[in-house]
Amino acid sequence: MPQILEGVPVRTQILNGLKPRVARLSRPPGLAVILVGDDPASGQYVRNKIRACAELGVHSEKLTPPASTTTEELLKAIETLNHRPEIDAILVQMPLPPHIASRKVLEAVAPDKDADGFHPVNVGHLVAGRPAPRACTPAGIIELLKYYRIPIDGRKAVVVGRSDIVGKPMALMLLAENATVTICHSRTANLAEECRAADILIAAIGKPALITADFIAPGATVIDVGISRISDAAEAERLGKAEDFAKNGTAWVGDVHPIGVRRVAAAYSPVPGGVGPLTIAMLMTNTVNLAERHLGVS
Repeated sequence: MPQILEGVPVRTQILNGLKPRVARLSRPPGLAVILVGDDPASGQYVRNKIRACAELGVHSEKLTPPASTTTEELLKAIETLNHRPEIDAILVQMPLPPHIASRKVLEAVAPDKDADGFHPVNVGHLVAGRPAPRACTPAGIIELLKYYRIPIDGRKAVVVGRSDIVGKPMALMLLAENATVTICHSRTANLAEECRAADILIAAIGKPALITADFIAPGATVIDVGISRISDAAEAERLGKAEDFAKNGTAWVGDVHPIGVRRVAAAYSPVPGGVGPLTIAMLMTNTVNLAERHLGVS
């Protein structure tokens, strides 16, 4: 049986490590979250983030402008937060409504208040190996691998997906850990062959169950970043999710075929329960790091 890389114990360790750092500060770290409109999924993500702040002793503020908000109005709100000294980190919950210039909004967040690590300045720091906020999901994956003592140094890593949020920063973080990294994407020729070369396979392409057993080398470690909802009973059964579907009326699947990965991999992260719990933990890490920087705590 392969090793299952559960995210919850890793998250617990990360948050427990942050608590004494928060207690040492002269004031609570401050996180502002901007949620535009009333998208249910985004609303749930934000509630989870606010809950994590409360558990850790981080001051949080939620701004909820309506979906009709303009780019200019959002930029003004961010500018106000940029100048508030008690706010250490700013997070703009994505996706934004289509009429808003998302890139312009994200780049308006001050680099030293960039909770998500998305600002081009911080991406540049990542490339240069300098300290800065890191994109939360890939940073969490590095912590997951280290917690379970999965060797990275000298290993071949393949990242499937080239998004600015996961794929590109994931490749850079693996490179910083001395992995030999290949980035694949929707236009990659012989994708299965490229993936089979991996000691560590990161699936972040956003296509449910795309990565089957044929893509996985025997003994590889597989990290599944994707998550999609299944609403068809036959599809759930085909993917080994019939029990979940019978219980909840829906089921969740990642980018990796859940039956195939269990047959071939030496270790894998499940969906749900693998990578997901770590994203918020790394958001809290970025927030505390920024607060320490602002307060001159080393």
